[in-house]
Amino acid sequence: CRRAERRTWTLARAQDVADVPDTAAYVGKEEYPNQYMGQFSPGSGFDIIRSERGSLNISVYGLFRFLDQMPADQTFTDHLGRERPVAARNDINWHRTMVWFSGFFYEPKLRYTITAWSLPTTEQTLVFGLLRYVANERITFGAGIGPSLTPRSMQGSWPFWAGSDRQMAEEFYRGGFASAFFITGQLVPRFYYTASINRSLSQLGITAANDNREYAYSTSFWWMPTTGELGPRGGFGDLEDHQQLATRFGLSACHAREGRYAPAPDSPRHQQIRMSDGINPFEFGAMADTVTVKSLDYDEMAFDAAFKYHGFSLQAEYGLRTLSNFDADGPLPDASLYDHGFFVEAMQMVVKRKVGLYAATGVMFDQFRRQPWELAGGASVYPYGNRNVRLNLHLIHVDKCPT
Repeated sequence: CRRAERRTWTLARAQDVADVPDTAAYVGKEEYPNQYMGQFSPGSGFDIIRSERGSLNISVYGLFRFLDQMPADQTFTDHLGRERPVAARNDINWHRTMVWFSGFFYEPKLRYTITAWSLPTTEQTLVFGLLRYVANERITFGAGIGPSLTPRSMQGSWPFWAGSDRQMAEEFYRGGFASAFFITGQLVPRFYYTASINRSLSQLGITAANDNREYAYSTSFWWMPTTGELGPRGGFGDLEDHQQLATRFGLSACHAREGRYAPAPDSPRHQQIRMSDGINPFEFGAMADTVTVKSLDYDEMAFDAAFKYHGFSLQAEYGLRTLSNFDADGPLPDASLYDHGFFVEAMQMVVKRKVGLYAATGVMFDQFRRQPWELAGGASVYPYGNRNVRLNLHLIHVDKCPT
């Protein structure tokens, strides 16, 4: 009799729960899984609250890293022939912590994500948000902190990369993160788009009082013709062991009018854009001795392609970037700066769902004839057979690093 009562209670309880929306369907496991959710998207996490009026899910990310840059004593020569020091690091750090609080308000179509982000290596801590309204499969409206849609790696694949950082080329020509309004969706089957208006190319370190009246405009399209997906977040590596060829082809573009966000001779607050010698163009004397650039146009376009099959993954991207329309307090030797280059990386799972080996390379072509390049490789070990925990070894050789 007791057993029958328990069975009846369990059945009733299951019916009650079935009437409550499943938070996982609206947070980590989207019903439209290929749509853009912003760069810092939460994982499936743990459900804390789930009701008809809303939900709360918590997920976390952490990275501990040993980093050694060699040799310890280095200098480099910028494009004007001036010798500068290199601050090579050798340290261990709890490098990054992220905590996501996510779910929906009142109805499942209205989603929220609150992100707590901390970078102990630079003693930075931020809390920022993202709201989305999922109208239907073709269109989602979003507002909050988001990236400029520059390289594909800015569009949700983090942290499923080869190492814990981007490759040299994409780090060089990418934009940054700022308050944004965007729309995204699936135009036709397997063809997706995102368009975004951002407060600036990068908001980090720039207060509203320092900001100008300009915006950054960017858009991205991607097509996945064979399977309609490229694994979780479209990230690097075929840990999932695709039995059918998975493919993706994309195009992204961005325009922004950027400034120093600080009056001369103060140091510029803008830190995202670098010339191909690694120098901030807003730095005093960066482009010509005793001359300061006050504002410029940033224009970028990138083409990317990737595929995965039977544990093998390959992805590549070609990016083009122009800095032009300089507003400076003196004459400059160049009316514009044009840089273009590529990177390609490949990975093979040598032990299914456990161990992957990879290699990467990239080259940038610039008008200073420096031609920065890199060669990288490494190994990733997934002790639990999934992407939740990873041990990574990443080796890089960079010549004339532009970033």
